[in-house]
Amino acid sequence: MSIESPSDLTGLERAGAVTRLVIEAMKGAVRPGISTLELDKIGGDVMRRHGARSAPHLVYAFPGHNCISINDEVVHGVPSARTLQPGDLVKLDVTVELDGYMADACETVAVPPICRQQKGLIDCAQSAFYAGLQRVRPGARAFEVGESIHREVTRWGYSVVRDLTGHGIGRTIHEPPTVPNRRDPSCDAVLTEGLVFTIEPLISAGSSRTFLKHDGWTIRTSDRALSAHYEHTIVVTAQGARLLTA
Repeated sequence: MSIESPSDLTGLERAGAVTRLVIEAMKGAVRPGISTLELDKIGGDVMRRHGARSAPHLVYAFPGHNCISINDEVVHGVPSARTLQPGDLVKLDVTVELDGYMADACETVAVPPICRQQKGLIDCAQSAFYAGLQRVRPGARAFEVGESIHREVTRWGYSVVRDLTGHGIGRTIHEPPTVPNRRDPSCDAVLTEGLVFTIEPLISAGSSRTFLKHDGWTIRTSDRALSAHYEHTIVVTAQGARLLTA
């Protein structure tokens, strides 16, 4: 969406603030032995306390409040009785709806102890996000963001997951424009002041290709390589970009 009034910005800020609270609550509970279903309940309880709802459940009937993906699962992992083990990489992907506005963010968290590769993936995903963020300005093209993300991920020696992208958001989860994680000239939307979208590098330690799990939701790397995901909802400003989910 594009912000058209102060009330739009306020609504998005409030949704973004709850999204951050949900992520922080789940991050604080990550430990060996906790199930992804228990983590999801923690996140869902935070939403309810603030009058918010799970946007994936609301829009797509996703079977959980939050997408929680482990190791080679890139996105859309379904909460279950599966328990976290030492060394797991856990992607906490939260999209909140509050009073008609939506915000989306994700962080990758490692269950201690963490190895060098896991830390590298987490750090790379975050670094790639900020590389893309630097390209945001009125008049830029969406593929310019992806170009910078791809360059940074390659510099670290990892792969961009090619078929997953950032997206517009605001009144529903997925709106125009598509914001790629590589230089894709077909994604040539012009970034305008007030435009709201996500930047979300999704990266792999191995193949850039993925497949859909039998549950119909979870997307995994094709070679079962570890993956990481870092995301914020942003708004384009005259000065560049402002994070709404930080």
